[in-house]
Amino acid sequence: MRKIYAQIDKRLVDEMPLENFEGRIITVSTMSECDKATAYLQTFDFVGIDTETRPNFTSSESHKVALLQISTDDTCFLFRLNHIGIPDSLAALLRNPRLAKVGLSLHDDIRALNQRRHIEIPRIVELQKMVKEVGIFDMSLQKIYANLFGKRISKNKRLTNWEAPILNDGQKRYAAIDAWACLRIYRQLCRFRAGEEYEYIAPMDDKRMFDIWQTILLNDLKSFKQ
Repeated sequence: MRKIYAQIDKRLVDEMPLENFEGRIITVSTMSECDKATAYLQTFDFVGIDTETRPNFTSSESHKVALLQISTDDTCFLFRLNHIGIPDSLAALLRNPRLAKVGLSLHDDIRALNQRRHIEIPRIVELQKMVKEVGIFDMSLQKIYANLFGKRISKNKRLTNWEAPILNDGQKRYAAIDAWACLRIYRQLCRFRAGEEYEYIAPMDDKRMFDIWQTILLNDLKSFKQ
């Protein structure tokens, strides 16, 4: 039976094997590629979404969202918004009320997209709300994914240049796995809703946490004195 932690320890996450996305990754850099990609995605009922923006390293820097990732269960499209903006075909996809857009902290992604083009995006599925139903307190994608699947999502490409002329393979894999992972988390949470059983590891109260840390500190002190 799957174990679900109220809060998962980062040290436990760090020891988990890395997750890999084994599906197709398709970069969309032209209007014609965008039209083909969105026509394909319009045939689905659920997609995972995420965005990437070139990081700001000084207070004077400001960058618009550069990449929109939209993933099915086996294919992730990387829309290079810094090259094509948000064309009509992509805007129509995002406006589609039949298509559920699944993501994490989606208000941030939508706000970023609206800086490029104002779009009303219906049928949003916010995973940070869904995980609370099973008692998960952690809100980061990495911890939620590790909690549900026992694998670690690498974040080592987060602060790279998402406006680079060509995205390298590491950037593509990083971007794709975030959107795909959102969809996978959603499907697992739906299975819990449907009755799939799991063992819930409840959070420790403050006194129990204090006792554990006190024991650790005392043991460390004894080791130091020896």
